[in-house]
Amino acid sequence: MSKVLKFLVPAAAVAGGLYFYQTGSAAAPAALVPPALKGDGEWVDLKLTNVKPVSNDTKVYTFAFPNANQTSGLVVASAILTKYVTEKGNNVVRPYTPITDVRKKGSFDLLVKTYEGGKMSVHMRGLEVGDSLPFKGPILKWKWEPNQFKEIGLIGGGTGITPLYQLVHEILSHNDVDKTKITLLYGSKTMDDILLKEELDALAAKYPDQFTVKYFIDKIVDSRKDDKITVGYIGKDVLESNLPKPSADSHVFICGPPPLYKALSGVKVSPTDQGEVSGVLKELGYDKTDVFKF
Repeated sequence: MSKVLKFLVPAAAVAGGLYFYQTGSAAAPAALVPPALKGDGEWVDLKLTNVKPVSNDTKVYTFAFPNANQTSGLVVASAILTKYVTEKGNNVVRPYTPITDVRKKGSFDLLVKTYEGGKMSVHMRGLEVGDSLPFKGPILKWKWEPNQFKEIGLIGGGTGITPLYQLVHEILSHNDVDKTKITLLYGSKTMDDILLKEELDALAAKYPDQFTVKYFIDKIVDSRKDDKITVGYIGKDVLESNLPKPSADSHVFICGPPPLYKALSGVKVSPTDQGEVSGVLKELGYDKTDVFKF
């Protein structure tokens, strides 16, 4: 299979294609409710219905769609944009990847870490249930297709886990058809900063022959132990011994903070330009046909 990067497809095309994706038919039934986000560039106000803390600085925010029978409009792997207007009248716009199944009706969940000085995350932390926030999208990053590769390696750091989790969840939700093997290497500061660990561990336990996850933390702050957790960074030896080798049958996806990109894969030039692969992955023989940077 050709390893063509299938990203940045016009959002309107994504929304239109969703009808086929959901129904299995090119002709959508007249009664089909259009998705909440249609890919038409329009902002849609969604109401906050629940806030669930998951760590000392991270929460899951649930936003309801206008119609309880609507889906989000996302496909895997895609993101959305949200915005708010400051007191000075400036627009603050940030991308997020919902962690909810793209077929779920009625709402989606955002996993958001609050960064002091981070305008959107601080604003979202101040929202109360019943408040609204504008969203638009979807923004397609990579159009996943079942068995697109025999094996994929995922490298994540911090909240960069969200698009990787979207991929993991999608593949394993269709494991009767999609046989892609997945290895996830996920770095965090401490054990308490490992996001979605309960969900990832449950998937690894349910699909041990298809999904492997390994955690890496900067330091231990208490006496807890976990055989899946290594104290240290995701370095060259870890990547060489865990990732699939560069080939037409494999691919590597990476998402995390700038230092992770800089050290392992090189940064993107822009949202539309992946740039060349550099860092450790280049040393190991990977190039831009082998790696996708979210």
